[in-house]
Amino acid sequence: MSLKSLARILIAAVILLMIIGSALVLSASSTYSALKFHNNFYHMFLSHLVKVLIAFGALILFSVVPYDLYKKFSKKAVILIAGLLFVTFVMATAVKGAARWLNFGLFTMQPSEIAKLFLMIHVAYLIENKKTELSDYQKGFLYPVFWILAIAGLVFVQPNVSTSIIITTAAFSVLFIGGAKLKHIILTLGVAGSAAAVFAMIFRHSRERILTFVHSLGHKGGEINLQVTQAKIALGSGGIFGIGLGQSRQSDLFLPESYGDFIFSVLGEELGFFGAIAVLLLYIVIFLIGVLIAKKAKDQYGQLLAFGLSFMIILSAFINAAVVTGLFPTTGIPLPFISYGGTSIILMCASAGILVNIALSAHKVQEIKLKDARETGK
Repeated sequence: MSLKSLARILIAAVILLMIIGSALVLSASSTYSALKFHNNFYHMFLSHLVKVLIAFGALILFSVVPYDLYKKFSKKAVILIAGLLFVTFVMATAVKGAARWLNFGLFTMQPSEIAKLFLMIHVAYLIENKKTELSDYQKGFLYPVFWILAIAGLVFVQPNVSTSIIITTAAFSVLFIGGAKLKHIILTLGVAGSAAAVFAMIFRHSRERILTFVHSLGHKGGEINLQVTQAKIALGSGGIFGIGLGQSRQSDLFLPESYGDFIFSVLGEELGFFGAIAVLLLYIVIFLIGVLIAKKAKDQYGQLLAFGLSFMIILSAFINAAVVTGLFPTTGIPLPFISYGGTSIILMCASAGILVNIALSAHKVQEIKLKDARETGK
């Protein structure tokens, strides 16, 4: 399959997920929206639709901007996002025990979502830049690890444990693919993971979620966790084929955040087991396309960036699904391209756009080589 075909399939998969997400947000948010916004059932849906259009614009924009340009600004970008994360920690208002949003009046922003993209861009650049020294712990390995742990740490203390786990897992996976020694990765993750486990129990927000999850394992049906219990009821109610799009009952104020982090349960309720599996398969398709693009990329930077971004997308999706089904503790991870919100869907579309650009850039190189080969043959 050609790289152009892969890019088209990727764009189609992303657009399909956003269309499904918009329909689900309309269904899941209408009751809450009417209650909060003076009987306006469509307020949150229209807000989400605006963000979807901006996200689509980001997809197109990042598809045409040459990904090589990001190398020049990667360090400045990661320093900027580190500053924003620090400001978030110091100044942001805590919501449900966590301070993750910066309010700029006209819009709000979640810096941790931006951090995932900016860090991946910088780590891929550092690995390419240090490729001959990456196997050396001090001369090569420590450079990307410093930024990974710095950004993940600033996200962790919000506290946003789940996003910091995604950042760390995706970044260290790219390090491994890039040629870092496994023993260095295991040693670093072991030390960092032990420290994170201790601090996770210190922060009240993360400690309560972890303990609630652990206690729920010993209770039939997990009655102790209302949100997960209601999510399971929604999933179970959907059966094999679902009760129909727009017919969700759990989103009528029974399930908190039904339009956001727990929208996967509404998906299962309305579209059933087959619908939920179909959506998860779309994420797998995006990841596999990302891997194929990475294999055919014109340089190591493109290879690492393509793998890292596609892995981050599928990791976020399956962690969200695992939380909704009660397999993981409750987190604040949105379902990529589907959940209500702005920062996440825009940055995910930007990531998909970069994947498209990597594919198109490699396709151009292939065409040039093919043309040269034909001319040489003549």
